Amino acid sequence: MPIIGLVKKAQKGNDKAFLKLFQQYEEDIYRMAYVYVKNKEDALDVTQEVAYQSFKKINTLKKPEYFKTWLMRITMNCATNVVRKNKKVVQLKPEYEEFLGTKNEDISFSISLQDLIDGLDGDEKGIVLLRFYHNHTFKEISEILEIPLGTAKSILYRALDKLRKQFKEVDICEQ
Repeated sequence: MPIIGLVKKAQKGNDKAFLKLFQQYEEDIYRMAYVYVKNKEDALDVTQEVAYQSFKKINTLKKPEYFKTWLMRITMNCATNVVRKNKKVVQLKPEYEEFLGTKNEDISFSISLQDLIDGLDGDEKGIVLLRFYHNHTFKEISEILEIPLGTAKSILYRALDKLRKQFKEVDICEQ
C-alpha cells in the first residue's frame, strides 16, 4: 500500500512524504474541524494545528495503516480545544439580530440537524460524526477514540436516542 510506505518514510524524517500524506487528508480534516467549530477561520486554524501536531508526533503512530484514523483523532482533540476556548465568548448569530428588542414574543426558529448535533455531549457528537459523516465502523471508532467497542455502541445509541427526542420536541419527526 502506498500510504503505509509514505507513513514509514515520514516517520524516518522525510518531510515530502509527510506533506504528501497530509495533503491527501487535508480536506477531510478541514470538514471535521468545521463541523465542530462552525466557522471557516477556526476550522483553518484547527487544520493548521493538526498539521503541526501530526508532523511533530508522527513517530508515535504505531500502525501506519491507521494514519487517517490517527489524524481524525488529533483533529477532534484540536477542534474540541478550540470550542472550549471559544465557549467563553458569547456570539449572537446574525440571523437573530432582527429579534433584538422584542419582548416576550413567541418566535419560532427553525432547527437544523446541525443544531441538534451541537446539543450532544463531546463524546456523543464525535461518535455520531465518525459513524455517519465519515462512515467509520464501530471497531474503527473504538480504535480512534481508544474506548471499548461496547462503549462506542452504547454512546452512539444514547446519542441517537437524544436526537430522536429532540426531533420530537421540535415537531420535526412525526410518530
